[in-house]
Amino acid sequence: MALRINSRITAFVVTILMLLGTICDAQLSSNFYETTCPKALSTIRTVIRTAVSKEQRMAASLIRLHFHDCFVQGCDASILLDDSSTIESEKSALPNINSVRGYNVIDQAKSEVEKVCPGVVSCADIVAVAARDASFAVGGPSWTVNLGRRDSTTASKSLANTELPLFTDDLKTLISRFNNKELSEREMVTLSGAHTLGQAQCFTFRDRIYNNASVIDAGFASTRQRGCPSLSNNENNAKLASLDLVTPNSFDNNYFKNLIQKKGLLITDQVLFSGGSTDSIVMEYSKNPTTFKSDFAAAMIKMGDIEPLTGSAGTIRKICGAVN
Repeated sequence: MALRINSRITAFVVTILMLLGTICDAQLSSNFYETTCPKALSTIRTVIRTAVSKEQRMAASLIRLHFHDCFVQGCDASILLDDSSTIESEKSALPNINSVRGYNVIDQAKSEVEKVCPGVVSCADIVAVAARDASFAVGGPSWTVNLGRRDSTTASKSLANTELPLFTDDLKTLISRFNNKELSEREMVTLSGAHTLGQAQCFTFRDRIYNNASVIDAGFASTRQRGCPSLSNNENNAKLASLDLVTPNSFDNNYFKNLIQKKGLLITDQVLFSGGSTDSIVMEYSKNPTTFKSDFAAAMIKMGDIEPLTGSAGTIRKICGAVN
């Protein structure tokens, strides 16, 4: 009898240890591909540098792509999946359609990595690394990317429509959306600083430059009106303007200086400095570019850790746009 009890206890302990081992093995790690694909990071970096050198706007697009992936189902490359008989793509969700870019660059990086070590590196990890390399390519911070994410076999257009921030969100809504992903108010402001890069379509800021005289610099509004006609049609709506009028292709803290001068392009930019709880953070970053860059790197690491698929969960897609 005692022998049977001891055997059961031993089996229980072994099971617990195995479970703990699985949990440990499932954690993200900066050296995840050190032995399985040692050239992965350098291969991705080469593709990203080439893409950004051809089009500097791509840096902003790749950072944004990572953000829009992580906010829906976690950082699992679900945003890359195309429509199929079983998948309704997140690409067609309102916050993404005709807006999120860089899919082709991720596909190119995946193709090059597959040549080096097929079936090893996930699309989700490539998206995370691409964001870091894109930031560094335009003078932004670098950071150590935790690796070991696996790719989802599903996407959720409905979650993309409801969980991603919208260009019309007020401050309370923005804070709530980030808090839902366990990102603080400060981290929300920090990550919004990515708008020091990139461009926005006319339809996203038309209302602000024509109908918000009390909360926008008059000269700035006039300048933006020249590139964004008041008449709404397909051609006008797609016209682009830089989010940062001063240094649109450099990762710096001018974005925050612009907000203090009422020169935020989007409503969701200017609400960060509009008499609310985030004003002090904007002021701090406007005066301390080093602090902003350091905080941005830390926030990107934290965002990249949102609900990853690890261990035996998910898969490693052969191509990023489709399930194996």
